Amino acid sequence: MTDTTEFREAPMIELFPRDLPALTRWFPAGTPGPAAIGEHVLATGVGRWWADRPVQPRVIAASCAGYVVLRGAPDTLTPGVLAPLAGTRIDAPARFLPALGAAFERLTPWERMIWTLQAEPQSAKVPLGVTVRRLEPADTDALDALGPDASWLSASWAGSLGLASSGHGWAAVSRRGQILAVACTYFRGSRYEDVAVFTTPDHRRHRLGLACVTALCSDIAARGRVPSWNCSVLNRASRLLAWTAGFRLVREYVHYAAGSPASRERLSA
Repeated sequence: MTDTTEFREAPMIELFPRDLPALTRWFPAGTPGPAAIGEHVLATGVGRWWADRPVQPRVIAASCAGYVVLRGAPDTLTPGVLAPLAGTRIDAPARFLPALGAAFERLTPWERMIWTLQAEPQSAKVPLGVTVRRLEPADTDALDALGPDASWLSASWAGSLGLASSGHGWAAVSRRGQILAVACTYFRGSRYEDVAVFTTPDHRRHRLGLACVTALCSDIAARGRVPSWNCSVLNRASRLLAWTAGFRLVREYVHYAAGSPASRERLSA
């Protein structure tokens, strides 16, 4: 008799693009919010796809920039299978919660809000000497100069060069070429593009972020898509900017911040 314990406990394996066409039906499409993650990974190649087994998988995950969309049937999952998702924020149906809770030392619920553009933005007059324009590859160094606090902004484009070259970012730029604020498509879905924005601390409250978001939203609309916004319910500044830019709340949901994989001692207890 063959011992299959090791096989069952093997972590999720990475899938390659050639394996995906038949599996993408597992994921939500054309809706605002986490659905855009899987679509973004498929369209841009930035991110990774996972499955519990290579043939006839029961569970599939798409991950990008620390976010994960998890779908499938978790009934037979063992904690070790989910180990590669440690340290991420996971969107999954409620049926996954027992498996997720057993797989990680900590699983923290995070209440989120999804907005879509439904109204005209408030005006955002740009100060003299500042230009709002599309990012270009030559802006890579200026994006890097924003420092670690802004590094998350380009994570979904594989770094500053990817974002600067994507055609999906707009920035408020000073005469000296310094980026004061930037807004970009964070996840590009088939119908919705999720918007992200960052303003340098010393230029906040001057509506530069609003100006960049407004320019980006016009660009998204010209591509035939709808701008969306995703933020924590506790992020008052983000909620205020969303409202000012013309976004209105669509729904709330919860995703889960996964800690370290559960220890062997805990799993055997």
